[in-house]
Amino acid sequence: MNIAANLGPALALEVAEADSIAELRHKAEGCTRCDLYRECHANRLRRRPCETRDRPCRRAAGRPGGSDRRPFVGPAGRLLDRCLEEAGLDRRRCYVTNAVKHFKFTPRRKRRLHAKPNAGEIRRCAWWLGAELNILQPKLVVALGASALYALLGPKAKLTPERGHILHPENRPPVLVTIHPSYLLRIRDEEDQRRQHRDFVSDLHKAAAFRPA
Repeated sequence: MNIAANLGPALALEVAEADSIAELRHKAEGCTRCDLYRECHANRLRRRPCETRDRPCRRAAGRPGGSDRRPFVGPAGRLLDRCLEEAGLDRRRCYVTNAVKHFKFTPRRKRRLHAKPNAGEIRRCAWWLGAELNILQPKLVVALGASALYALLGPKAKLTPERGHILHPENRPPVLVTIHPSYLLRIRDEEDQRRQHRDFVSDLHKAAAFRPA
């Protein structure tokens, strides 16, 4: 696949303009670029940009936008923290964010179950993700899951065949492809879970060992 010719919306489309992440967060606070903000407002959720944790651990693949959640603070976030540590990745050198800033969910009694964003929502939110990348100029971006991969490299980049590979779009930061840690939490077979956990840590180890050419 010619990766350079198949950039995703965060790398190929016009993005927000800001000189800093703080300025970008301020601009994003009232984001209404897609309809997800309506669900969040209707359910009395916080309409604030998706904030990275001030803790060291951060995810590479997208940050502010009008949002109601901080990235990776639940079980998937705790699992990511452990896997980063196992991979020997210095969490202070990483930046965690969401490719889609508002939390898309399906109500289930008193719970809100995460729902996968669609292509249009990813494309709209790429306005903020692409701006983050422009500001941060990362040496490597880690795409955690299909939504992040779509935002970065478009629909022709597929998670399963590209997993564990570092792709090099022209004039853009390299992209390491791997799964979203929440996938590990859904595996019920213990042996399969151990294998997938090991493979995920192996993917992250490639990020820790990566050196730009």
